[in-house]
Formats: sequence, C-alpha cells, structure tokens
Amino acid sequence: MCGRYAASRRPEDLVGVFEVEKWEPEETLAPDWNVAPTKEVYAVLERPLKDADSPRPVRQLRTLKWGLVPSWSKSPEGAARMINARAETIAEKPSFKRAFSARRCILPADGYYEWVTGSGERELEVEGKKKRPRKQPYFVTPADGSVFAMAGLYEFWRDRTLPDDHPSAWWVTCSVITTEAEKGPLGVAPEEGPHSLADIHPRMPLMLTPDRWDAWLDPRHTDVEDLRGMLAAPPEGLMRAYPVATTVSNVRNNGPELLTELEGPEVGTLF
Repeated sequence: MCGRYAASRRPEDLVGVFEVEKWEPEETLAPDWNVAPTKEVYAVLERPLKDADSPRPVRQLRTLKWGLVPSWSKSPEGAARMINARAETIAEKPSFKRAFSARRCILPADGYYEWVTGSGERELEVEGKKKRPRKQPYFVTPADGSVFAMAGLYEFWRDRTLPDDHPSAWWVTCSVITTEAEKGPLGVAPEEGPHSLADIHPRMPLMLTPDRWDAWLDPRHTDVEDLRGMLAAPPEGLMRAYPVATTVSNVRNNGPELLTELEGPEVGTLF
C-alpha cells in the first residue's frame, strides 16, 4: 500500500523532468516530507486546456487532493479510504474504472514510507503483553536518486451544495495505484534488514519508468487491455530501502530530517 510519502522537489524541477507545458506558480506547494491522506499534492496529467482553441491534451502540473472521490459520490466523506487503487482490480472497480480509462496521472515523490513490526514486538503481541506493537519505518526510494513517478488516477467531483462560481465547487482528487511488492533483491539494501520490498510489505506503489510516461498520461489511450499492459511492475533492482526515525509515524512531524538514514533499526531485531 501507500499511506505516507515524501515530496520535496521544487515545482520548477518537476516541470523540467516531466516536460510539463503548463503550470500555475500560484499553485506552488511547500516541500512535504510527510505527505498524508487528504493533503494537497502535485500531479502530472494531460488534458485539453479550458477555453483553448485546440482540443489537444496539454501536459500540466496540477495540485490535487490525495484521496479520490468518485464523480458519482454523494459526498466526499470517503476520500481518506480511496488513497490507493489496486492494479489488479482497477479496471473493474466502480470507483476507479472510469478514471483508469481516461484520467490517469503521475504523482511525483521522493519515495514512500512503510512500517515493519519487529520480531520482539510481534512476540509480545502474540503473548498478549502488547496490544499495539511498535513498528520500524523504512523509506523506499529510487536507488539512483531520481523522482519516484507513482502511477495514479484523478477524478472530478462537484459539490452540489455550492454555486457554480464558488472556488470550492469542484474537487479534483487522486489515488495512488499499488501493486504486489517486488520479491527480487533491492538495488541497495541495508546491512541489517529487508533484502526485498516484499520483506517490508506485500504491496507497493506502482512506479512508472520514463519510457511509460507518455503513453500513461495520454487520455486518448482508452483501450482497457492496452492500459492493463502499462500496469506491469518495473524492472527489479531499481529501489533502495533504509530505516528512518520513528518520528515520521506522527503526521505532525515534517522536515528533511525524516529522511535521514539510521545506522540500524530503532525497534529491535526485525528480520
């Protein structure tokens, strides 16, 4: 799954990396090292510009809310539960299938966080001595330092309680697509700890390599079977994972220090 990630890249850098044609500087977000559900996030997407002479899709850097609200939803209350969309069922699920065929995006990140329960903590839980065992957070990021391009979907939702000209009349929300975690060796693994992403968690965000960006973003690609082919996992060995301080577990904590690599896990023996 993906329940928390880091996104500290400057929008100017993202514009260059993703060859964005349109970006509104007033939508600039502050660097965020602890992105949690319902926060505003950057998304790269393609769609025609409003009131433009040409109907061609234009690549844009937009600010969306993380937690997808389907267009047919009566209220946005379930958004926090729609932060992830499973790649295996995305073409069939009513909440995602329409967006999958026409409203795909890339959610740029530095990487994502995942939590592992230590073996000692698990034993205490089994013995009934601890109801909420401590977990060790890991940060997962491209080994070469590049942008983690997470595959995503976006959707529009109209708040019918507001007039058309109200600035909050339309919500634009998104979801991160997840897939089975890689079982092959990490590109860079910690000396003590997991040797594959599957050792950390059975799910991971679907990372899109640059050769897939154009086809994924193009809304003119609507054939479901062709789109399924884009959901294939990237080559193994591109990622690294390392332990970080448990302070990231509190969403109120935010700063570059959250990405500092620890010499070893804080929460006992993990593997």
